[in-house]
Amino acid sequence: MPRNILRIAVTPGEPAGIGPDLCLLLAQQQLDIELVVIADLELLAQRAKILGLPLRSRIFDKQDTPRCSAAGELCILPLTMATPAQCGILDSNNAQYVLKTLDYAIEGCQQGTFDALVTGPVHKGIINDAGITFSGHTEYLAEATGTGTVVMLLATDELRVALVTTHVALHEVSALITAERLQRIIRVLHQDLQTRFGIARPHIKVCGLNPHAGEGGHLGREEIETIIPTLQGLRDEGIDLDGPLPADTVFNTRYIADSDAILAMYHDQGLPVLKHSGFGRAVNITLGLPIIRTSVDHGTALELAGTGKIDIGSLQVALDTAMAMARLSTCKEGTE
Repeated sequence: MPRNILRIAVTPGEPAGIGPDLCLLLAQQQLDIELVVIADLELLAQRAKILGLPLRSRIFDKQDTPRCSAAGELCILPLTMATPAQCGILDSNNAQYVLKTLDYAIEGCQQGTFDALVTGPVHKGIINDAGITFSGHTEYLAEATGTGTVVMLLATDELRVALVTTHVALHEVSALITAERLQRIIRVLHQDLQTRFGIARPHIKVCGLNPHAGEGGHLGREEIETIIPTLQGLRDEGIDLDGPLPADTVFNTRYIADSDAILAMYHDQGLPVLKHSGFGRAVNITLGLPIIRTSVDHGTALELAGTGKIDIGSLQVALDTAMAMARLSTCKEGTE
């Protein structure tokens, strides 16, 4: 049975960064959901003291009935770090701790303990320095949930940008733009725009890979040989697609207003545009998962940890988006 009050898990991410600060700032407001932060108790207490923020800790018990989070109170599922964290100073000894917070959150979502997961920023480099292969939240969540195809989507109120490829070197992108990959990505994007966002018939614009979408084959053959025939096949299935379109023009206001999402071929084709127009109020969403996951659109900002000179804008949007998606899912469950 759906819960009356949503219960949403938050992982602060890198303990030396601003993730813990963001969670503490978020906890200063009254929320109509139960926010559960999965983190080290001492870390949060120490950071609250540095920031001069009031903090009343409540230990999470999944058997308790969810209750709205009061201002200044934080419900915490405690996990202990390997070593104490210092603001702005990375420590590879805490890499396993960061991943363990994710593991707890993922398991809780899969078991129905949590209705959604909101993730704070992690530092990929320090996790890899610890000898752990890690390319990002998106890939980690896919593996942890046994999901074959996931799609990274970043969104603001005005624009949604999804990616065919994510954290790969630019010289590898062309070989990854295959008919099979495009089919999987577009089907997931189309389906989740329907089920997660309630859009009955999503309209998706698709970027070309090459400048001017290949200029009729003069600037690359990927559009002619792969992208165009694949998009036509998906249109025959009933998916509403435009493209391939030149990436240097598709992001103008007229095209954006006429689409529910724009699909970019690689990370830096689409995300610089979105972050230029909406940095600090954008959300990162992982589509295709059996759970709801949203995240901030920024990094760990190590130099700002413990300074109080941060804005919770992106975390607030990530939480609001997770709440909206969870409520839509709950409404659907209630009608089935």
